[in-house]
Amino acid sequence: MAPKGFEDKVAFVWKVADKLRGTFKQHEYGSVMLPLLVLRRMDAVLAPTKQAVLTTAAKFPEGTAGRDEILKRTAANRFYNTSPLSFQSLLADDKNIADNLFAYIRALSPDAYRVMDAYRFDGKIERMDRAGILYAVLADFADLDLGPATVGNEAMGYIFEELLRKFSEMSNETAGEHYTPREVIRLMVTLLVSGKKHEEIIANPVPVVTVYDPAAGTGGMLMTAKHEIEHLNPKAKVIVAGQELNDETWAIAQSDLMMQGIDPSRMRNGNTLTDDAFADEKFDLILANPPYGVDWKAYAAPIRDEHQRLGHNGRFGAGLPRVSDGSFLFLQHMLSHMKPMGSRVGIVLSGSPLFSGQAGSGESEIRRWILENDWLEGIVALPDQMFYNTGISTYVWILTNNKTDRHRGRVTLVDAREMGTKMRKSLGDKRKELTDLAIAEIVDLYLGAHEEFADDPRVKVLTNETFGFQRITVERPMRRRWDVTAETVASDELYAALAPLVGRTFAAEKDLFKELNGLSLAQKRRFARAVAVADPEAPVVTGRGGKPEPDPDLRDMENVPLPVGWLDLDEDARTKALKDSAEEHLATEIHPYVQDAWIDHAKTKIGFEIPFTRQFYVYTPPRPVEEIAAEIRESEDQIQIWMKDLAL
Repeated sequence: MAPKGFEDKVAFVWKVADKLRGTFKQHEYGSVMLPLLVLRRMDAVLAPTKQAVLTTAAKFPEGTAGRDEILKRTAANRFYNTSPLSFQSLLADDKNIADNLFAYIRALSPDAYRVMDAYRFDGKIERMDRAGILYAVLADFADLDLGPATVGNEAMGYIFEELLRKFSEMSNETAGEHYTPREVIRLMVTLLVSGKKHEEIIANPVPVVTVYDPAAGTGGMLMTAKHEIEHLNPKAKVIVAGQELNDETWAIAQSDLMMQGIDPSRMRNGNTLTDDAFADEKFDLILANPPYGVDWKAYAAPIRDEHQRLGHNGRFGAGLPRVSDGSFLFLQHMLSHMKPMGSRVGIVLSGSPLFSGQAGSGESEIRRWILENDWLEGIVALPDQMFYNTGISTYVWILTNNKTDRHRGRVTLVDAREMGTKMRKSLGDKRKELTDLAIAEIVDLYLGAHEEFADDPRVKVLTNETFGFQRITVERPMRRRWDVTAETVASDELYAALAPLVGRTFAAEKDLFKELNGLSLAQKRRFARAVAVADPEAPVVTGRGGKPEPDPDLRDMENVPLPVGWLDLDEDARTKALKDSAEEHLATEIHPYVQDAWIDHAKTKIGFEIPFTRQFYVYTPPRPVEEIAAEIRESEDQIQIWMKDLAL
C-alpha cells in the first residue's frame, strides 16, 4: 500500500511540468522532470553530511586511491557530491544558473554522474536556459521537501514510480518500448507469489527473496514485486537485480533504486543476451516483458557461439529461435537463472512463441525442452489492446522447477481475453485495462482451475503430452510409364539416337534403358526423367531389394498426437510407442482411403506447440438458410420502396 501524502508530492511535480509547455513537447516532459527529481532527492539526502564531504574531499584530491569509497562513507550514502552548491544556493546567481548547474552535476560521484549522463540532460538544461524557464523550474524544485525525515525511501519510490507512470502514459506513442502497464505487472506478480510461494513469504519471520528482471525497462516489474512481497510480509528483505539495454531507460531504473536506498549496482546497463551481468547468480522470482519480435541478427554471433560451444551447460542449449524474434532467447536465459531448489518465472509474450516453428525447429525444440522438464505451470491469455504501442494479443507464462503435486505433469490455461474493461480515454494503442476486480478473478481462476473452477469454460487443465505430436511422413509408391514423344526427343541433343523411339511407351525404366544403346548411365537417367509420366494404373517402380520407390509428388505430412504418458517413458519405450501410434493412425485414418500408403519412420519428427485459441474455440452453427433468405427478401422489398421514392 502506498504511503500517505505521496500524492501531494506527485501533484507538485506534475504542476511544475506545466512550465515546460511551449519549450518541450509533452512526450519529453518525463525526460526533464525525472532527472530533476533525482537531483533534488540526492541534494536533500546529502544535506546533513554536505560539509563533512567537502572537508574530506579537500584532504583527498581527485586521483587519490580509495577516494570514492572514503567519500561514500563520509556521506553515509552510496553517492555524494563535492560541489559546494545546493539547490538553494544555485538560485543565488541567476545570471549563471545553467553553468552552475552543469558544474553541480559534474561534481556528483562517478556512479551518480553516469546515471545523469545517461539521461542526456545537458541539452535539456540548455533548452530551458534559452527559453528563460530554468530558474523558475529549479526554484520550484528547491521548494520541494524531499528530505529523508519527510519522505522515506519507500515513499520516494512511490513518488518516482507514479510520476514515471503518468509521464509514460503522456508519451504513449513510445511508452510500450520500455513500459508495461501496471495492472499487467500486478497480475503477473500476484501469480508469481501465489500458492506455495505465498505461504513461504508469510510463514517466514524474515524471508529473503531475490527478484530478477533481465529486460528491466524502467524497473517497474522489480519495484512492483518488491512492494507486493513487502505487503505480504513487512519484514521481508527483497533483493532486486535487473539489466536494461537502453541507456536512458536504464538511467530511470537506476534512479528508482537510488531513490529507495538500493545498491545501484543491482541495475546494470547492457545487452542481457550477449553479456549476462548476473551470470553467477540464481533468483527466487524471475520476471520480464521482453520486446516482441525483435530481430537479433545484429548480435547473433556470440549467441550462436554459446549455443554450439556450451550446449545445455550454457543458456541456449535447447535451441535457437528464428532471428526475427528473440523472445525465446530471453525465456531460456531466465530459466537458466532458476535456483536448483525452486524458482518461479513469469514472462509476457506475444502469441507467436505459442506455435511458431515446425516440428524440429528451434522454437518447437525449446517448447519441447520446457514441457519435458515439466516447467510450464500455466498461461493466461490477456485481453487485446492492453499495451501502449501494440494492440496484439499477449500472454503471461508462469513457469517453475518446483511444481506442486496437483500441477505436476499438467498445464493450466486461463482465457482472460474478455475480462478487459474499455478505458474512457485511449493511451496510444492501449484501449483496455484490467481492474483490480478482474485481476482477482483471473488469479482465482488460475489457482482454482483444478478444483472449484474446473468446469469454468475459461479454464483448461491439460497434460503436457497434449501439446506434443509426431510429424509423420506418409509415402505412396511411385507409378510411372515412359512415353517417348517428338517433343521430348527434339529437345534433346541426342536427337539422332533417340528418334527411332518416338511414339513408343515403356512400362519399366529398365526396358527403356535397353533401347538407349551407346548412352552413358547418367544420360539414360536424364532422358528417363524427361519422358516419365505419372500413371496410377502403371506398375509400381521398385528399387533395391524390390522395395517400392516413394513418389515425392504424392508424399504427405500429418501430425499424430503423442501417446498418453509418452513423456514418462524411457528412450526405447518412447520410440516403440511412437511407431505403434503412427501405425495405428495409418491403419485407421489412412488405409481406408489409400491402401498402398506407408510411413517412413526415419523421417518422423517430434513437435510441440500450444494452440491456445483452439482449446477455447466454441463452435457456432451457421444460421438457417430460411432465416437468411427472409432477410434478403426483406432487404429487397425495402430497396424497391426506396427506388419508388426516388422516382417521384
